Amino acid sequence: MRYDLVIFDNDGVLVDSEPISNRLLAGYLTEVGHPTSYEDSLRDYMGAAMHRVHDLIRERTGRGLPVDFDDVFHGRVFAAFERDLEPVPGVVGVLEQLVAEGVAYCVASSGSHERIRVGHRTTGLDRWFDDGRIFSSEDVGRGKPAPDLFLYAAERMGVAPERCVVVEDSPLGVAAAVAAGMDVVGFTAMTPAEKLAGAGKVFADMRELPGLLA
Repeated sequence: MRYDLVIFDNDGVLVDSEPISNRLLAGYLTEVGHPTSYEDSLRDYMGAAMHRVHDLIRERTGRGLPVDFDDVFHGRVFAAFERDLEPVPGVVGVLEQLVAEGVAYCVASSGSHERIRVGHRTTGLDRWFDDGRIFSSEDVGRGKPAPDLFLYAAERMGVAPERCVVVEDSPLGVAAAVAAGMDVVGFTAMTPAEKLAGAGKVFADMRELPGLLA
């Protein structure tokens, strides 16, 4: 493969969590007085860290969310993960091929370390990702679309940005990867290709990914 490091987003790329978490987020925001549809949640928050939810709600309404919003939301998400979460179809085969070819990989997610680990443990992906391969927006000052998280992951993995490729499924994540000076391939399983226009290539089936990295 022509890259020294493959950086995966987590939600929607490794674990099929976006439908679960965005339905719950839309429902909970509506419950606390900020009517939000599932489509609204995907548009505004998919791929973002939780601070974006707080920032947009305050910007739009002048009111903050309840102080325990994050804790309650994550409790609901983790419970749903335990019941329903699955790995993205085909991603285990991709990881197997990366290992077989000796290509380094990691995950860089807007989600918290706890969210990443719960999702990986539930889906069995924890066998592929030890602590040294997991990076979260909690590790840096700014989440996506800022490039900080991807640059931090590359630095920790010892690879120059220009030798990295990012696998992303959100416009915010694509923007972050481009800002980091990395190649990016956009996964369109949930996001229309035109919304990932900054990606050098797009694909809809995870089994296509290895061919795009060769």
